[in-house]
Amino acid sequence: MARVFINGFGRIGRTTLRAWALGRRNGLDIVGINDIAAADLCAHLFAYDSVFGPFPGAVTLDGDLLRIDDLTIPIYRSADAGQIDLGGVDLLLECTGKAKTRDIATRGLQAGAGRVLISGPSDAADLTMVLGANDDLLADQPIVSNASCTTNALAPIVRLLDDTWGLRTGWMTTIHCYTGSQPTIDAPRDDMLRSRAAGLSMVPTTTSAQPLLNAVLPDIAGRIEAAAVRVPTASVSAIDLTVTLDTAISCDQVHDLIRQQSGIIGHTDKPLVSSDLRARPESLIVSLPETRVTAGGLVRIFGWYDNEWGFSCRMLDVARLITQN
Repeated sequence: MARVFINGFGRIGRTTLRAWALGRRNGLDIVGINDIAAADLCAHLFAYDSVFGPFPGAVTLDGDLLRIDDLTIPIYRSADAGQIDLGGVDLLLECTGKAKTRDIATRGLQAGAGRVLISGPSDAADLTMVLGANDDLLADQPIVSNASCTTNALAPIVRLLDDTWGLRTGWMTTIHCYTGSQPTIDAPRDDMLRSRAAGLSMVPTTTSAQPLLNAVLPDIAGRIEAAAVRVPTASVSAIDLTVTLDTAISCDQVHDLIRQQSGIIGHTDKPLVSSDLRARPESLIVSLPETRVTAGGLVRIFGWYDNEWGFSCRMLDVARLITQN
C-alpha cells in the first residue's frame, strides 16, 4: 500500500480525498493532509461541498484527526510542507497551486517524501504527464505535473485522432466554468478580462492547455491552437475541437472510434447539459450527437469534462502509476 500525503486542501485536494474515500483507493493510503486553514474549517468544507453536495458518510474531527467513516487522517497546519516530517511517505500530492518554482516543488522531497505529483502546470516538474497521451514517458522522475484539467481533456483525444487518421491542424475552444482566479465582483486581476465578475459574464481569455499540449505531445506542437471562454457556471467544462485530418472520414467512423475507448475517454449518446456530467470520472466525455464532418473535411468533436472531479480522479490514477513505478 503506497503512502500518500496531500499538501493543500483546496478544491483539488478536497475533491481528490473525496474521490479516494468513495472508492478509488486501490493501492493508495492517504496518511496526512496539510493546509494553512484551521482543521475544523477543513473538515467542514470536506463534509459540505457546494458543487458535489454533502459527503455521503460520517465526517468528524477529533482534535487534529479527520475521521471519515472508518478512516482516520491527521491534519497538519504548516505554511511550508518542508517543515513536516514526511519520512515514509511515498508520494506528496502538491495541491497548493504554488509549486511553480523548483524551490517550492522540492520541499516535499527535502522533508522525506519519495516523489511529488503537482496538481497543475509547473515549470518545476521533471515531466508533465497526461494519461492517455504521454504516460509512456513516466519513469523515475522525482517531480511530475498532472498538467491541467483542460489538457487532460484535450491531449488524449488529439493523440487518438493523430494516431488513427493523422492530424493536420485544428482549433480548440474550452467553455470553462469560473474558477478561484476570478473575482466574484469586479476587482483588479492580472488582466482586464479576468478582472470582471465571474458569475455575471462570459469572459474570453487564454488557456494553459495551449502550451501544455505542445509540451505533452511535441510531435504535433503548433498544429493545435486554443482559447477559452469562462462562463458563469460552477462546475463541468467542455472542449469544442475542430480539426482537419489526413484521411477523409465520416461521423460514423468518429463514433465507432470513440465507442471503443474506455476509462480516459468516455462518451454519451444523450442530449445532456453540463450539470448532467457532474462527478463523471473520465478526462473527457464526448457528446456523440454534437459530432460534425463538413464536405470540406472539417471534423468537429464536442466533449464534456468535470474539471474538478475528473482531474482529481486522474490525480489518483497517476499517483497509483507513480508509486508502482
